Amino acid sequence: MKVSVFGATGFVGEYILNELISNNYKPYALVRFGSEDKIKDIDKVNVITGNLENPTAIEQTLMNTQVVIYNVGIIREFKSWDITFEKLHFEYMKKVVDIAKNLNVERFILMSANGVKENGTGYQTTKLKAEEYLKSSGLKWTIFRPSLIFGESEGKQEFCKQLKKDMLSLPFPAPLFHKGLLPLNAGMFKMSPIHVKDVAKIFVSSIALKDSIGKTYELGGEEKTWKEIIKLISKASGKNKMLIPAPVLPIKILATIFDRFGWFPISRDQLTMLLEGNTCSGKEAFDFFGIKEPIEFNLESLNYLSDDDE
Repeated sequence: MKVSVFGATGFVGEYILNELISNNYKPYALVRFGSEDKIKDIDKVNVITGNLENPTAIEQTLMNTQVVIYNVGIIREFKSWDITFEKLHFEYMKKVVDIAKNLNVERFILMSANGVKENGTGYQTTKLKAEEYLKSSGLKWTIFRPSLIFGESEGKQEFCKQLKKDMLSLPFPAPLFHKGLLPLNAGMFKMSPIHVKDVAKIFVSSIALKDSIGKTYELGGEEKTWKEIIKLISKASGKNKMLIPAPVLPIKILATIFDRFGWFPISRDQLTMLLEGNTCSGKEAFDFFGIKEPIEFNLESLNYLSDDDE
């Protein structure tokens, strides 16, 4: 079976491609010109060079395929570079959905996110808009909403490596963010980290499982507090990092001014979503898709941080 993949060159996309190949699917990937070297087993992938601005490139990717996986997403936007949540999460996905319908490609699998909602951050609302458009399209859809995804990324952007680079490698204590002035609950907001290998297995397994059509699945592992996450990443990186309570308000003010610059480590929206927490249970998905032993978020699974170049 032939499967179109959009967002194949990113962290999660690479694992999805590998899982497709391992299960004897034939992936077709739309790749920007100059990014072909990001595809590891390029001889096993049908690469279409182009971008999502170009309907012809989308058509060439979708043509003669039976399934679409839309995995395009960003965690931070840079409007001056025309990199926006609205464009990548919604407008491009809408374009792919419409062209898939015209070409009679009925099966569509969407990477969404845990915590999507109306009146949320730009990230959350555009992910929700994409879900709603897909649901109303008439296609045979499956939607996945992962919490924090972690795992070896081989140089691609990944949460734990980014956190190590932006916070743990700097010569001051790691921040335990909290609301208000008093650090009563500093660093106690929670996430449900899930390993990228489990995410990729679930995505690819859903292709053959018709009972997953018309379903939305949350993907998350065991809950961890921000404090626990910082400590585990620090230890896995071979560091003994001090932790310090950090009121989020002044950092948000700085982020409002500077988060349009790539060198500033965090955006205002990212801070907002961190403090909201990002937890969900992946039990339903693990049971349905046959993940008997999900990879835990622990020192063993974070060992890729020990030899990571800073």
